[in-house]
Amino acid sequence: MPYKNQSKAYIYVSLTVLLWSTVATAFKIALRYHNYIQLLLVANITSLLVFTAIMANSDRFSQLKKTNLPNLGLSAIQGLFNPFVYYLLVFKAYSLLPAQIAQPANFIWPVILMLLSVPLLKQPLNLNGMASLLISFAGVLILSSRGNPGSFQIVEPFGIILALLSSLVWAFFWILNLKDTRDNIIKLFLSSLFSGFYITIMAYVTGNLFTIFSKPLFAAIYVGLFELGITYTFWLKALQLSKSTEKVSCFVYLTPFISLIFIHFILHEKIYYTSLVGLCLIVGGILVGQIKVKKK
Repeated sequence: MPYKNQSKAYIYVSLTVLLWSTVATAFKIALRYHNYIQLLLVANITSLLVFTAIMANSDRFSQLKKTNLPNLGLSAIQGLFNPFVYYLLVFKAYSLLPAQIAQPANFIWPVILMLLSVPLLKQPLNLNGMASLLISFAGVLILSSRGNPGSFQIVEPFGIILALLSSLVWAFFWILNLKDTRDNIIKLFLSSLFSGFYITIMAYVTGNLFTIFSKPLFAAIYVGLFELGITYTFWLKALQLSKSTEKVSCFVYLTPFISLIFIHFILHEKIYYTSLVGLCLIVGGILVGQIKVKKK
């Protein structure tokens, strides 16, 4: 039986939530100096170095030698979805939207996942699921009004569409990863490796490959360390140590709320009341959709 330590699990999940709560702010700071392609290039390289170090320290490279061609092909597809396409969409959305709007809009992916599960996993959409969709998407509409819900107007619709598309890509990635039983660190390493290949080619073709060194890299490296890299290992450790997934997974819903604190005090964004209402509806919709899972 795997070793369990609930106290340590809470420590790891607390670190996870705290670090993930800072990254929306880090995205906006990094995007002051780099465009979305340059940001992903630096962040991807940083995360790849992190996973390489973890692989070397844990002797996982010996396991990597046993990877066959079908698994490499699967990793190539996984790396295409995440980090490559997913973070291109996320960073571009953040370049267009205030952080307080981009972050909650991107958080809707569990609802998108539930919707995709109907055709792809043949799971029925029950009453809770339909309520979840309606509540969460109502939250997105209120969120995107930027303090003026009575106008019935979405401010910067392209940015909202990109944030929602990123959730769609993440949901596809989640489903693709669902039945892949390989070691999680090895999967993260290979996905990051393939994504690094894709983003390097894109940066070269678009003339962004060598210009990244002309501006400060700290914020982009921070994103690579704590969004794409180390924090994932903390999350996996929390899941491994916890006596049940539910005991730690509920903490993740604190992330967007804590994130608003950093956004306000570091980025100095005035937090719209519609941002709070929209976020509450999005998270509430997600929780409503999960009631059926708890009953099972």
